[in-house]
Amino acid sequence: MKIYTSPYPPIHIYEESVVTFLFETNFLKFPPSSPAYIDAPTGQCITRGQFKSLALEVGWGLREGISRLGGIPLSRGSIIMLFSPNTLIWPVIMLGCLAAGVKPALTNSAYTAREVEHQWKDSTAELVFAHSSVMPVVLEMFKSLGYDSVEVRKRVVVADWGVKERVYPDFIYLDDILGRGRLSREELFPGKQSHETALMCYSSGTTGNPKGVETTHCNLTSVLQVSQAAIVPALPSDSLLAVLPFYHVYGAVNLIMYPFFVGIPIVIMARYDPVESCKYIEKYGITIFFAVPPIHLAIARHPATEKYSMKTLRYLTSGAAPLSKSLSDAVKARLEPLGSRYGSTETSPASHLMDCVGTNHITKSGSVGRLLPNLEARLVGENGDDVEVGQPGEIWVRGPIVMKGYFNNSVATKKALTEDGWYKTGDVAVIDKEGYYYIVDRVKELIKYKGFQVPPAELEGVLLQHPDIADVAVIGIHSEEQATELPRAYVVHVKGRKSINMHEFGQEVQEWIKSRVANYKYLRGGVSVIDAIPKSAAGKILRRELQVIAKKELAESLVHAKL
Repeated sequence: MKIYTSPYPPIHIYEESVVTFLFETNFLKFPPSSPAYIDAPTGQCITRGQFKSLALEVGWGLREGISRLGGIPLSRGSIIMLFSPNTLIWPVIMLGCLAAGVKPALTNSAYTAREVEHQWKDSTAELVFAHSSVMPVVLEMFKSLGYDSVEVRKRVVVADWGVKERVYPDFIYLDDILGRGRLSREELFPGKQSHETALMCYSSGTTGNPKGVETTHCNLTSVLQVSQAAIVPALPSDSLLAVLPFYHVYGAVNLIMYPFFVGIPIVIMARYDPVESCKYIEKYGITIFFAVPPIHLAIARHPATEKYSMKTLRYLTSGAAPLSKSLSDAVKARLEPLGSRYGSTETSPASHLMDCVGTNHITKSGSVGRLLPNLEARLVGENGDDVEVGQPGEIWVRGPIVMKGYFNNSVATKKALTEDGWYKTGDVAVIDKEGYYYIVDRVKELIKYKGFQVPPAELEGVLLQHPDIADVAVIGIHSEEQATELPRAYVVHVKGRKSINMHEFGQEVQEWIKSRVANYKYLRGGVSVIDAIPKSAAGKILRRELQVIAKKELAESLVHAKL
């Protein structure tokens, strides 16, 4: 066994509630009157002191206030869903849950009722904080589950803050519990208790529906500390632009917790827009920007990059999906600072980061960086043996950032975690002599669309519900134009391909699935009708054969387009 260790010296890990760590252990390093979170369009601000106070008010509301208003009673260990787009109050709700000892299951705000229903049942949630913009989805979910109107009102808090007109007047609103009481202090999770679950993000996995990743308090305090080893040191003048979704572990940790931990104000956008983001970089003097490859593509090509001043930006990082060397170089041509990171929901989320010392981010372009402190890694070949430097192998990671496991899914947990604590990432990498890692392939079959995980098996399950589809397989095809993978479906028609107009049927299937899945799961790579899905003798879909077919089809369509 060949174990790689971090080049950074080990650091002390705080075994305590992440709320204690943020609100006490590290809170007083920065003035309570300094800004913590800023709404980009309006400039409305929550200071560090207000953030702490509001979070403890939400915590009191969860433990006392909601039940007094007729809602479902909650206690330490209860699970709730947080279902909302990015808002100024989103971080307050999440930290309020953690302060109350209530575990939030963070829910994709683009989910359909079917997808939310799966997470509601899988997480065993008792209540949902839902922004008014997604309330129709929540109400449709509860209708599907057979809940009556009285029961629904007990289990929903409308997560709007400071609204003058209530769209859902019969429901409890966040404003109803704020200002009525406050926890004297957060729930404590000292020592071994810090290894209890703090929150759950949902990871799509490679089979079936998304799985709840149990991230512990110690996972969170650990990743906040070890990340400091490689991220550019914070300056008093720093500010960070938050455009990525908070429900994703990348957003929950890197955009909400880490900047607060190091005293950097966060400027919040509801969603990414290339023009608006550049405008806010200029307006707020943004210095730090955590992004994903499609955002890098916009920075490299969109005219807004030159329309607005980007001179304050000093640290740009990429995560959630592979960043190609060519795109990295194109961004550098416009913006010199560039970092890169590697991790997953299961590693809370970062295990590797590109350091900003000297010219490493230039000479090691395409690398995800080096292993962070207190972590170990292995590179395991297909035969189960550890490979040598320069040879590809699956990354296994061990350390305090590795998840507790998948919620109520011991089978999946055993597949992902070894008995001695190694997490099998499913990603294939190469390490060079200086300890820099390069992702070269993926064992998992996940499709990464603009940082979002799209599980082929889930889409296949949905497509098989189509009355005219007899069999199906979904793969990801790479789009150079969009710098991301696109889901592409191969389907077998019940009447055979010769009896139908294949082009029209493919378009019909693309439209059909849109009402059944979130936007990022749309079949943007197209639908192709074939005679049979290639499979092994054991029935496993041979996706590599489909990749060969896809390349041929796309090359032919390109030739026809030029003609």
